Amino acid sequence: MKKTNQTALVAVTIAAGLMAGASSASSAAAQCGRASWYALHSRTASGERMNPSALTAAHRSLPFGTRLKVTNKDNGRSVVVRINDRGPFVKGRVLDLSRGAASQLGFIGSGHTAVCMARV
Repeated sequence: MKKTNQTALVAVTIAAGLMAGASSASSAAAQCGRASWYALHSRTASGERMNPSALTAAHRSLPFGTRLKVTNKDNGRSVVVRINDRGPFVKGRVLDLSRGAASQLGFIGSGHTAVCMARV
């Protein structure tokens, strides 16, 4: 194979790898699924006391302190929350929100809803 063809092939392969990496990174930053709410008065996994009226949330793997914009897919309402706990521990759920965040999103009565979230 000629040198110029090898160089072009390497460049295309690298570009394809970078594009694949970018798409997986953006999908990690934005996620949709089911969310529920909880209102305890115990300590969270981050060590702070749970404040049900605060705009906080529990996620399985995002670092504590991460801020997420969460949008209720049913009514379009959004809220920015801070990750301070681990969970949810119910299969099929991606996020547990504080009662305050759930109230702003408008799903206190139902207990859970479909949401999309993205890092802020």
